[in-house]
Amino acid sequence: MQPTLIIFMRYPQAGTTKTRLIPALGAAGAAQLYRHLAERTLAQGITLQQQQAINIEIWFTDGSVAQMQGWLGDSQIYRSQPAGDLGKRMLTAFATVLADGSNRAVLIGTDCPDLSAKHLSEAFAALAQHDVVLGPAQDGGYYLIGLRRPIPELFVNIPWSTAIVAQRTLTIATQLGLSVHCLPSLTDLDRPEDLTHWACSLTTQALLGRWVSRGPD
Repeated sequence: MQPTLIIFMRYPQAGTTKTRLIPALGAAGAAQLYRHLAERTLAQGITLQQQQAINIEIWFTDGSVAQMQGWLGDSQIYRSQPAGDLGKRMLTAFATVLADGSNRAVLIGTDCPDLSAKHLSEAFAALAQHDVVLGPAQDGGYYLIGLRRPIPELFVNIPWSTAIVAQRTLTIATQLGLSVHCLPSLTDLDRPEDLTHWACSLTTQALLGRWVSRGPD
């Protein structure tokens, strides 16, 4: 079976989406920005899908399959994320798609505006020779992880949402004797201070221009 791209996302709703950006953009603006980022991320996956044979599975929270299809269409596979912390949810996603027959799986979120089809292509190619592919984020986390088989140790006892997530993951991989390929480090868009960094991006300029010009409320 062909490789699978797993995209973790949520159904955007004002007040529960991108809550750390609400002080800067307001509840509706934060949700709108998230919607934009998610759509852009999916578009990069579809671009890669047009270049090589991959499946795309969207694992979502805060909505129904009908809502997700109404938003993003019915061309992709949709699965509801299970309960548990981020590590458990990611491990479940990997275990599911790899058990279904995929020989390689890459998992991404939607917070990285610079993530491109080229990065995704590099990740899938690297998995032909490496056990793990990791895309480190500037904040210490990671924006992408790729595996050829489920490796539970990479997802337990990780201090999620801290500045040592990527380093801790790399340390565990080394201890397990796994070969790792690292992608270029990219910047996530999570916090109000991240907005200024992305103000020059054409993909976010319209949404961010008002905040950058006047600062947060």
